[in-house]
Amino acid sequence: MKSIKEVSIESKILRRLENSPTCLKLVNYMFNDEELQEMQEYANNVSIRRLGFNDHGPVHMRQVAGNAIKMLNILQDAGIKTSLEREEIGTFEDSMCAVIIAGLTHDLGMMIGRQGHEEMSAILAQPIIERTLQHVLPDDLHRRVVIKSLATEAIIGHMASRKIHSIEAGVILIADGCDMTKGRARIPLSINKTPKVGDIHKYSANAINRIGIHHGERKPIKIDIEMEAEVGFFQIEEVLISKIDVSPAKEYVELYAGVEGEERKCYL
Repeated sequence: MKSIKEVSIESKILRRLENSPTCLKLVNYMFNDEELQEMQEYANNVSIRRLGFNDHGPVHMRQVAGNAIKMLNILQDAGIKTSLEREEIGTFEDSMCAVIIAGLTHDLGMMIGRQGHEEMSAILAQPIIERTLQHVLPDDLHRRVVIKSLATEAIIGHMASRKIHSIEAGVILIADGCDMTKGRARIPLSINKTPKVGDIHKYSANAINRIGIHHGERKPIKIDIEMEAEVGFFQIEEVLISKIDVSPAKEYVELYAGVEGEERKCYL
């Protein structure tokens, strides 16, 4: 059974894709893929219970996909073409399919462990990507190859440990960094009481109340972060900004953050 949070995020994603029949077909297929659901659940078990990290399961992967969809739509509204569009090798819809797939599979490698999990995610995701695209685009080998390649780049690149080159992969990198509110840290903080190296990430994320992704004023995408304590700045500076800095989509993003009730600071 899916959690209320999973169902809620799925509903938001479906609404954002209502004008894209191919993406709707793809995301509905993935939402109903029982093996993918089991893999996401197990990845979360390893992440939280075995390793003591934040949520890396079905809620997180849906949230990253939702963030990426919103960012890609904002870029389109601003007249910014994706890498596939610029290279005239694919359509905006192809780019959207790739970021959806990457968002929903990028942390499957946490089933194995933290170190190198992005590479493991890419390997574990391949059968899922192939059967999904065969279902959605059975008669278009070209599109299947392009979307699979782009999604794999985005999966491998989501930790900023490997250089990526497409706007689409850059969007996933930032979308992943944007999922760091207190809800993501709630379960690990309640389960793991023994202090561990790296706990600052959980406490920092737990101080962040809300992250908004909107149309920007100076740049197309505006990320606005509200926190309840200054410890939240650690997560912003060490995780999100480090990801934006190496993202091919960096030039399209402005970032503001601040403690609740105080003026937001402009970071980018």
